[in-house]
Amino acid sequence: MNERMPLQGKVALVTGASRGIGAAIAVRLAQDGADVALTFATSPGPAAEVVREIEALGRRGLALHADSADPAAVVRAVDAVAERFGRLDILVNNAGVFPTGPLEEVTLEQIDLALAVHARAAFVGAQAAARHLPKGGRIISIGSQLAERVPRPGVTLYAMSKAALLGFTRGLARDLGPRGITVNLVHPGSTDTDMNPATGARADAQRAASALGRYSSAQEVAAAVAYFASPDADNVTGTSLLVDGGTSA
Repeated sequence: MNERMPLQGKVALVTGASRGIGAAIAVRLAQDGADVALTFATSPGPAAEVVREIEALGRRGLALHADSADPAAVVRAVDAVAERFGRLDILVNNAGVFPTGPLEEVTLEQIDLALAVHARAAFVGAQAAARHLPKGGRIISIGSQLAERVPRPGVTLYAMSKAALLGFTRGLARDLGPRGITVNLVHPGSTDTDMNPATGARADAQRAASALGRYSSAQEVAAAVAYFASPDADNVTGTSLLVDGGTSA
């Protein structure tokens, strides 16, 4: 193994990676030596730009249109990556939505979408990936600090749907552990993306809640994913890692 390229020869799929945290994860895995495929639902232009960044690093890249709310599309994407690249070593369940608002205004459609994208897509994606992952394979999901601690109202649906990934990660670690496949979870806190910019109206309050007094960068979240994907985490499974600047401390 090349110490500077711990993922050399590996193939990764990152869902919902046309922008923000997903894009940063895709690029970081490529920097670490992996060929990287990504899915997008509505942003083909930004997805193509991420592929160009991956290819500029000397790795193979692929963007696939697949809405994570559609379970059949998730399965097709996983199988397509394994077929195109001849293998699949790393699945990152990153696609997400962020429903917010008063409890009485949450609709059934919002509930169904949040659970479909955050919980069902992770489950069916893992089912599909398990057919391809070798010993040493990785499944890594992106949760949220709100899965374990909810400091404000209006995010109950989001917190519930992300909390589902805790049980998913622990259970799947038991299911796949005998095959040498690890399953872990990264919980970002306030992260500077276009969904929650560090210059936004609520940014000062979020910074004040952090022990370090700042937002995370998408690259810092990606670094946590890269750790779980690396050989350094061979004996780490069924656990979660907060990247929230101490907001949950």
